[in-house]
Amino acid sequence: MLRFMRGNRGLFSVLGVVVIALYLSHLTENDTFPLQFYEPDTVQPGSLYNVHLRFLDKSFEGPLHIVYGDCNLRNSTDAHHELGTISVKRGAYPDRLLWIIPLDTPSHRCLSAFSNSLHAGRSSPITVTTPSEPLGNIARLINASNAWFDGTEYIRAKQSIAASESSKNASIAIIGGGMAGLMTSHLLDSVGLHDWHIYESSQRLGGRVRTVYLNDTKPDDYQYQEMGAMRIPVEIQYIGTDEPLPFQDHQLVIRLADLLNRENAHRNPELHIQFIPFKVQNPKLKSTVQTEADSHSDKYIRNVSSLMFKAHKEALKDGKSHWHWSEGGYLRYALGSKTNISNYIASNDTSPIWESLYSNDFFSTTSWQTIDKGFESLPRAFYPHVVNKTSLHSRVDRLTFNQTSNKISVHWIDDQLQDQHLFKRYDYVVVAAPFSKVRLWETPAYSPILRRAITDLPFEQSCKVALLYKTRFWEHTEHPIYGGCETTDIVPGIGDICYPSYAINATGPGVILATYNHGNMARSTAALSTEEHVALAQRAMIRLHGKIANEQFQGDFFSLKILALNHPVFLV
Repeated sequence: MLRFMRGNRGLFSVLGVVVIALYLSHLTENDTFPLQFYEPDTVQPGSLYNVHLRFLDKSFEGPLHIVYGDCNLRNSTDAHHELGTISVKRGAYPDRLLWIIPLDTPSHRCLSAFSNSLHAGRSSPITVTTPSEPLGNIARLINASNAWFDGTEYIRAKQSIAASESSKNASIAIIGGGMAGLMTSHLLDSVGLHDWHIYESSQRLGGRVRTVYLNDTKPDDYQYQEMGAMRIPVEIQYIGTDEPLPFQDHQLVIRLADLLNRENAHRNPELHIQFIPFKVQNPKLKSTVQTEADSHSDKYIRNVSSLMFKAHKEALKDGKSHWHWSEGGYLRYALGSKTNISNYIASNDTSPIWESLYSNDFFSTTSWQTIDKGFESLPRAFYPHVVNKTSLHSRVDRLTFNQTSNKISVHWIDDQLQDQHLFKRYDYVVVAAPFSKVRLWETPAYSPILRRAITDLPFEQSCKVALLYKTRFWEHTEHPIYGGCETTDIVPGIGDICYPSYAINATGPGVILATYNHGNMARSTAALSTEEHVALAQRAMIRLHGKIANEQFQGDFFSLKILALNHPVFLV
């Protein structure tokens, strides 16, 4: 959840910002009106769209009533429905409106604007298409209407949204240079809000997306490992089926990469993001033959998995409504609404429920992708966009709100040994930092529930060690290993070992993620010194591969111990 704050007065959903960025279309052919529409060519009933406005008459002011109906409307009372009425002041013209499309909206009609008796504007005819598979049918199939987030109803319950030209001058601080902060800056620019600045406490961008390049190498030398995000799921398979289905919840990452590639293609082609397969051991799904040993919860979730497969398959049928399907949404809302169901699926009640989608007895991810030359290629692709609007090594520790000026100040320090703060005032602040950081700040008064979330939300420990070897010897043994991760208990505390999925059979040095653990075990390994932790990982490699692991070890390594949030949160 991403929210905006103006001081501590109110919170506004980012949904409006995201929707604003979606639809721009053609200019109406009729330029004799004082108002021009930039409207979508095609719309679907029950959806949300943005209508952009352009005022040609800079002296215009007064009430503006915008409606949809016949293209030859003479007054607003004969319209099919209204978008809303706004009061326009000279010099502060609204430039967009949110249009909620009623289910019975007829096709090939026009948007019209009226100001008292004046016909102020008319759009070109708009095509209204009917989705071949309404969401309602899918919801009935799974018998869980609350599995779907109804954005239309959410916005309908709010006041009508109109953004004025003056809002584009708002100053916005973004605290945190991880993926949340980078994405926020991109969204703001996309809707014409350009006066923003990122404050990042470390010396790098990307947050938990972190690739380490050992041996002083560059990405195209292929001597790296992932110390943060390493892969995204591509396909999921359900119990009792042999048909993997596309994993939808991570398509946002792929579409973001496509967008960044288009933006960087001309001036920064070296920042191109290329997805490649991430090799894994395919998890074994539970036998489809039910046994007496199955617990009651197993039988229940087996049935849920069957329904989930049918709903997923139905969503994919026509190639359109599949964008509305969400694996995480199904588990979180459909199953989460049932008593203790999340405990049946997840390993314990503190685990994020969607992790069960990755490796579970009843549904498991069967294929993954990673990014060639390192996952850090994703935040790196933002660099041209943010390089001149980012302050690194700026550790924010205080937010203060001035009720007189209605401004919020961001306070930070550059020298950790000095208590000399720098600060700057902004109209808005977007905090894209984890709660483990925010709970150490001085902040304006939040609501009790938000304060409790900041203070008490649990984080999970995670530890990784990457080791560099002279060659990729594991690909040339009697039983070669070509990428992938596997869990081992050959040495306590190791957890997973991951072999590189890139540059298979390449010559030259190679890097292994020699230990990756989290949770209780990570709390133990986090207490080790760096030398002890590296030694533990190297002992495990010798146990697994024999003396060649000792002979090939270069002595170069990278060790990282981090706190990981159970789920991504954007907070203001």
